[in-house]
This record gives sequence, C-alpha cells and structure tokens, in this order.
Amino acid sequence: MDFLELLSWSCILFTIGMFSTGLTDLRKMRATQSAESVQFLPFITTCLNNLGWLYYGVLKNDGTLMFVNSIGASLQCLYILTYFHYAKEKRNVFVQTLGMVCVLCVSWVYFSMIVPTGSTQLSQLGLACSVFTITMYLSPLADLLEIIRTRSVERLSFSLTVATFLTSTSWTLYGLQLGDYYIMVPNTPGIATSLIRFLLFRLFDSASQGKPSSKSLQI
Repeated sequence: MDFLELLSWSCILFTIGMFSTGLTDLRKMRATQSAESVQFLPFITTCLNNLGWLYYGVLKNDGTLMFVNSIGASLQCLYILTYFHYAKEKRNVFVQTLGMVCVLCVSWVYFSMIVPTGSTQLSQLGLACSVFTITMYLSPLADLLEIIRTRSVERLSFSLTVATFLTSTSWTLYGLQLGDYYIMVPNTPGIATSLIRFLLFRLFDSASQGKPSSKSLQI
C-alpha cells in the first residue's frame, strides 16, 4: 500500500466517522420523540457541501471523493428526514429544505450548462466548494469566543474535535499529495479550529469539572 492509498483510506474512515456523529442526534430525536434540542441548519449545509464535493469528485474522477461524499450526503438526507418527522414546525423545515433544493438546482444549471466544460468547470466548482467548506469550518468561531468568555467547555464535544482534526489533517495531506489545492486549502482551517478547541479543553476543562453537567449543543 503506497502513501496515497493510505491517505485515501484515512480520509474515508475519518470522514465517515465524523459524519456518523449525527447518529447521536438521530438517537436523541427518537428517544425524546422531538427535534427541539437538535439544530437543523448543520444537516442542510453539510448535505450541500457533500453534494458539491461529490460533483467535484465525479468531474475529477476521484473515487475517494465520490465514495465519501455519497455516504455523507446519504446520512445527511437521513438526518433531514428524521428531523422533519419529529419537528413541530414542519413548515419551517420544509421551507429550508426547499431552499437547499433550489440552491442545488441553480448550481447544477450553472456548473453543467453555463460554465465551459473542462478545466474551467473543474476550477470554478473547486473554488465554490472550497469557499463553502472554509465557511463551515469557521462558523463555530463565535461559539468559541463565548466559551472563552464563560471559561467553560461544556458546549464542546471532545470526540467530535478529535474526529474533525483527524479528518481535516488527512484531507489536507491527501490534497497536498495530489497537488490539488481545492482539497488541501479548505481543510487547513479545520486543523486550526481543532487545535484551538484542544487548547480550550486544556485551559478550561478542569474549571468545568466542578460544575454540574448539562446537556447543551455541541459544536
């Protein structure tokens, strides 16, 4: 097994592991018969991200990208359907899901019919996916600032932090090995934010141990 193949398997295992963390929310919804304690937006944005990278993988003929994001998109669709089943305000969920479908349709028309095929199509789609991924990785920064303010890491999930770090690192190395900066660059913020979370655990975990535990949203 060469280094690239090893990286490919690492990307597959770590990424599927990270996507599978949503199963905790699924079990929570089934146990409580409610979706009130679960955020819906991450399911939508992650599904869009998976489908974008899936299309990029198809254009690039990259089996690793296609396999991982096929599973990721399937899991997100499962989470979306489960959330819709248990949500009280189904209209809002339906509107957001419809918005995702509209974005997908507009993006597909643009990238498949308007943008010239070949390197231009691949580079524009890669840039769009990269920007979207970077935005997703940087979105929890506001919560990190709140954690610093309160000096409590109760909102953080250590297992998800480890999964994000391993996933981001493997994809960064995979992109570097392929010479594909659209894969490498957007995953570096994931490494950076994970390291920040590890630091917060080291600084504030001891302070949180003496406080009563409470179930709150994880980032």
